[in-house]
Amino acid sequence: MLLNVSYNNRDVYRKIDEAVGKPFTMAQRLRRGGIGAGKLVITEASVQINNLLILDNNRNVCGIEMRPKGIIVGFRSLLETYALVIPYYKLTLYKGRAEEYSIYRDTYFVKIEAKAKDTYTHRFMSKILTEKASNLPPQPSEMN
Repeated sequence: MLLNVSYNNRDVYRKIDEAVGKPFTMAQRLRRGGIGAGKLVITEASVQINNLLILDNNRNVCGIEMRPKGIIVGFRSLLETYALVIPYYKLTLYKGRAEEYSIYRDTYFVKIEAKAKDTYTHRFMSKILTEKASNLPPQPSEMN
């Protein structure tokens, strides 16, 4: 779900917390070695997100925050801040081209530049995949 998080609105924060969980505590952040990545360059986006990004002339960048049950991709357009809230069960992460990651949720997507020398982005994306794998619901064969 794509939300405007510019203003202090309890309903919006409640929706986010229900979808992806409350933020990690400081101790959990330190144990995990960080839960976010900032200043990731957006190379391409879905129509809904692209319509927001083209409103200003700034470079299209985003940040990703991990939560217990999903991730939040945040970006700015004009003076507004938007969040693409993606629970792990709806998250699809591709390593398409050599220097690009694609993050999908239903009809929304964001493609992020990841240069070969940028090891931090590659490690963070693998950390997201690991977290997604550990949060999958049990499979029918595992229920016995």
